[in-house]
Amino acid sequence: MDYLIKPIGHVQRGRADPIDDDRGASRSVIALDPEQSGPEALAGLDGFSHVEIIFVFDKVAPDRIETGARHPRGRKDWPLTGIFAQRGKNRPNRLGVTICKVVAVEGTLLHVEGLDAISGTPVVDIKPVMREFLPRGEVHQPAWVAELMASYW
Repeated sequence: MDYLIKPIGHVQRGRADPIDDDRGASRSVIALDPEQSGPEALAGLDGFSHVEIIFVFDKVAPDRIETGARHPRGRKDWPLTGIFAQRGKNRPNRLGVTICKVVAVEGTLLHVEGLDAISGTPVVDIKPVMREFLPRGEVHQPAWVAELMASYW
């Protein structure tokens, strides 16, 4: 079964280029589509420190989609890893997810810090980060991930 997902808004005032590093200090604004939502859709969101933004990597061409394994960032010194064991943008459904700091809420504008999306990116959902939904217990990952993420934020 196919699903139609319509963007609820778009990223504005964020980075223009899809550069993978130094994301932590980047500030963006998510503007809700006024034909779908008014300011009431963001009511109460300013009470949360962080939000989870779900968006579409819409600039990834269909012929660049990965369905198997690859070396993250093309680095042969990192292991061949399946697309679902990494967070690359060339995913089958091109969906991205980032937890961002809430900077401000102004009407239908959500100001965030640390969004892993560029200006113009379609946003398909916004969810508040709640402690109770974070992982319970220890989180572990392969060593190459820490090396990849060292300069990301």
